[in-house]
Amino acid sequence: MRMSYITALSTAMISLVTAGLAQANPNLVLWQSPEGIARLAASQHKVDFFKLANHFESQSNKLFCGPTSAAIVLNALRVRNSSLDLPQDKTLLSKQDLTHLPQKNNWSPFYQRYTQNNVLDLSPKSRSRVLGQPVIDKAGKPFKDFGLQLHQLAELFKAHQVEVNTYIVNTDSDHAALKAQMINNLGHGEDYLVVNYSRKALHQAGGGHISPLGAYDAGSDSFLILDTAPNKADWVWVDAADLLRAMATFDTVANRGFVTIKESSINHSQ
Repeated sequence: MRMSYITALSTAMISLVTAGLAQANPNLVLWQSPEGIARLAASQHKVDFFKLANHFESQSNKLFCGPTSAAIVLNALRVRNSSLDLPQDKTLLSKQDLTHLPQKNNWSPFYQRYTQNNVLDLSPKSRSRVLGQPVIDKAGKPFKDFGLQLHQLAELFKAHQVEVNTYIVNTDSDHAALKAQMINNLGHGEDYLVVNYSRKALHQAGGGHISPLGAYDAGSDSFLILDTAPNKADWVWVDAADLLRAMATFDTVANRGFVTIKESSINHSQ
C-alpha cells in the first residue's frame, strides 16, 4: 500500500514538472519523463548517447558550458581509446591532500582525462577571458566576452588536434540539409555533435548555451540536448525546427550553430 502511494506520488510529481515545462514550451520534453524515455527507446540515432552519458559532467560554474562540453566529448573520444597521453588535472587535489598518499614508484592519484580546467590549457581563448577579463575592441574600447562563441569552441577543439567542422545557422540557411547532417552524425559512434543555441529562443531561462546532443528521434522529429547545467535545466528533447531556430541567433560577431568533432586520423590508436 505504501509503495503504491509512493509510486503514485512520484508519477504525479513528474507530471507536474513536465506540465510546467510544457507550459513554457510544449515542444520541450523532459528526457526522464515517460514520453522522453519512450523517445530514447525508439530512437535509431542514439549511438553517441551512451559514451557521452558515461563521461557526462556538470559544469562547475555558469560560464563553463563550452569547456565542459569539450571535456565530455574529448573524454568520450579518447579515454581508453587513444594512443595519446591524456592530461592529468593536478588541481583536483591540494598539496596537503597529496601528503597522505603513497610516495613511491612514481604512483599518481590522478586519472588521465580531460576536465573543465585542463581542457583550457591549450585554448586559444584564455581561461581569464572566458571568465570575463576585458579585451580591447577595434575602437580601443574594453569589453567582456564571456564564455565561448561557436568559432572559439571550434578553435578549442582544434587545439586538441581533433577534426572539427563548424556549421553557422542563419535564418536563410538550408535547415533541412543541416538537420540531415546532424542526424547523420548521431548515427555514427566515431564522431560527436555540440550545439550552441539561445535558451531564450526555446523559452528557457538564460542566454546563450552550449551542450552536446545525445540522440535524434524520428517519430517526434526531436533532438536530445544533454544540458551541461543540470542546476538550471534538465536534459530535454527539443523539436528539430525549434533547435535550428535557436541556433539561428546572433552571438557577438556571428550567428550560433553547431560543431561536429571526430578524432584526427593521425591520433588513432595504433
